[in-house]
Amino acid sequence: MIVDREGNCLIQVQKEHAQYFPRPGWVEHDPEEILLCVEEVVRSALKDSGIRTSQIVALGITNQRETSVLWDKNSGKPLCRAVVWQDTRTDSLIKAMEGRGFAPLIQSKTGLPLSTYFSGPKIRWMIDHIEGVREKALRGEILFGTIDTWLIWHLTGGVHVTDPTNASRTMLMDLAKLQWDSDLLEILEVPRSILPEIRSSSEIYGICRGVLQGVPVCGDLGDQQASLFGQACFDFGDVKNTYGTGCFALMNTGPLIHRSSHGMISTVAYQLKGAPPSYAIEGSVAVAGALVKWLRDNLEIIDSASEIESLARKVEDNGGVYIVPAFSGLYAPYWRSDARGVIVGLTGYATKAHLARAALEAAAHQSREVLDAMATDVDTPLRSLRVDGGMVANDLLNQIQSDILGLRVIRSRSTETTALGAAFCAGLAVGYWNDLLEIQRLRSDGDAFDPMISASEREARHAGWLKAVSRSLGWL
Repeated sequence: MIVDREGNCLIQVQKEHAQYFPRPGWVEHDPEEILLCVEEVVRSALKDSGIRTSQIVALGITNQRETSVLWDKNSGKPLCRAVVWQDTRTDSLIKAMEGRGFAPLIQSKTGLPLSTYFSGPKIRWMIDHIEGVREKALRGEILFGTIDTWLIWHLTGGVHVTDPTNASRTMLMDLAKLQWDSDLLEILEVPRSILPEIRSSSEIYGICRGVLQGVPVCGDLGDQQASLFGQACFDFGDVKNTYGTGCFALMNTGPLIHRSSHGMISTVAYQLKGAPPSYAIEGSVAVAGALVKWLRDNLEIIDSASEIESLARKVEDNGGVYIVPAFSGLYAPYWRSDARGVIVGLTGYATKAHLARAALEAAAHQSREVLDAMATDVDTPLRSLRVDGGMVANDLLNQIQSDILGLRVIRSRSTETTALGAAFCAGLAVGYWNDLLEIQRLRSDGDAFDPMISASEREARHAGWLKAVSRSLGWL
C-alpha cells in the first residue's frame, strides 16, 4: 500500500504465495519466494501508480509475527523453509517444558502462555532437526528472524533488526525490559548471537537497495499491532478486531503491562523512538476466515469465499448448528492443544446454508469470548468494537458480531489497516506526520452496525456456542 499525507491509499497491490507442507500440523513457506513476492508487488505498485521511487519518503513493514526463518549470514540463503505460526510440530517440546515447570516463569517474563504458536520453540526445533544448523549456530554463522527481520536484512543489505511487537512473540523477550532474556535463551537453548537487535517500531533502520533504492526503512510492526496502529487506537481501552485467516483482538492498555487471568496475551502494542512502549492485551483465535476457506476447498459447498454471505442469508438462524473450528487446537481463552474441530446440533433439516451461517457465527462467538475476557481483565466495559480485515466486507458477519456482543461494531473504511499502520509508523519516523494526534484525525470510519436482537436471545445463542466448545475438548 502507498499512502499520501491524508492517509489515503494511492495504490494497493496484493499477492499471496503459500505452500503447505503435506503433513498434518506442519505448515511452511519458502522464504526466498516471500522475498521475490515483495519485490514483485513493489514493482507492480510503482508501475500501476506512476509513482517514482524518489517520491517515496519512507517504507514501513508489517508481517505475520511468529513465522520463523533461519539463514546463512554470509550467503543470505535460508537454511530451511520458514515455519509458520499455525505449525504444531513443537507440541512435544511444549509438553516437555510444561512438565519441567517452566510455564509460570515464561508467562511472568513474556506475557505468553506455553504454546506451539510462538517463535522460540520453532527456533529450537530447527536447531534440533535441520542438519548442520546447531553447529553453524554455535560458530555464529546463522541468523534468525521473523519475516520483518528477513525482509529488512535483504532490503538494506544486512541490517539485522526487529521491533518489540515482533520480539514479544518469540517467547524470548522480557516484556518489561524489551530485551532478550538470558533465562529464556537458556531454557530453549537458543544462541543469543543469532537474534536481531530490538529497536523501536518507528525509526530509521537502514536504506533500501534494489527496487526501492535510497528509501529509508523506518517502520516495523507485527500485523495485529499494525492494525491497532492503523485504526488509531492510541487511548487506554481502545480495541480492534481483525478478521482474516484467524481473528485477533487487541486492546490498548497504555504504558502498563496488564497481566491476564483469563487466557489473554500481554504484548507490546508499539514503541515510538525515544518513548516508552505502549502495551496491549490480545485475544488470538486461530481459525476465522480459514473456516470459510475450508467450506470452499474441503467441503466444496461454495465456489468462492464471497459466496458465504449470500448462502448464509438463505436461513434466519443457524438451526441449532454450531461449528467449532479447532483444527489445530484452541487459542485464547482456552489454550487447549488437545481440542479438535466439531460440528454439533445437526438434524435432518440442516442444510449447507446453516453450515455457512454457523461458520460466520463461529468467528463472532470466538471474538466475544476473547473480548469478554479482555473487559474482565482490565475491569473496563467495551464502548464499541473497531473491525478490519478481509472478512469484514461481509455485512452479515458484522451484524452477527454486533448481535452477539451487544455492541456497536464500526467497520474501518480501509480494510487493510495493517498496511496503513506500518505506513503511519514509517511516516512518523521521518516527520511526514508530526504525532499521534495528527494520525487520529486521519482516522476514517466506515459503516456501523448496532445490535438487533434481545439480550435473552444473545445469551441463549452464546450458551449454545459454549456447549459446543465443551464437545471439542480432549480429543488428543
